[in-house]
Amino acid sequence: MIKTNAMRMLDKAGIEYDTREYTVDEQDLSGSHAADMLGVDHGSVFKTLVLKGEKTGYFVCCIPVDGELDLKKTAKLTGDKKVEMISVKDLQSVTGYIRGGCSPVGMKRHFPTWIDASAESYSEIVVSAGIRGQQIVIAPRKLAAFIQGKFASFMMN
Repeated sequence: MIKTNAMRMLDKAGIEYDTREYTVDEQDLSGSHAADMLGVDHGSVFKTLVLKGEKTGYFVCCIPVDGELDLKKTAKLTGDKKVEMISVKDLQSVTGYIRGGCSPVGMKRHFPTWIDASAESYSEIVVSAGIRGQQIVIAPRKLAAFIQGKFASFMMN
């Protein structure tokens, strides 16, 4: 197991977490594939999406891997008229992470972060550890407190 920057940050802060590894399929970098490989409930595995609002700039949303972000709800949540996902080609320069390995912990800069409210129904959720094939298992409230994240509902119904 590789100790990622996200793990080192959690260690330094004394936050309990566990890790899980899976074999990466370069043809399928989806969170659904990761959930299947880990053998866990898809609802407990959260993907990290990076967006940009026309007023607020960059921000992060963590949603269940099978979920779809409602851009109108998200814009309302952030106080923007319009928000959009950043392009994959910009992901690494903005966050320091690549597609399939973007963690809400340890980005180059701290961005406002929202976690879908469904996370609160789990004792532990799974998020990327910052590299493909490695995940962090953590209590949702501990994650939110560490990244200064807020719980909200902003997914498609």
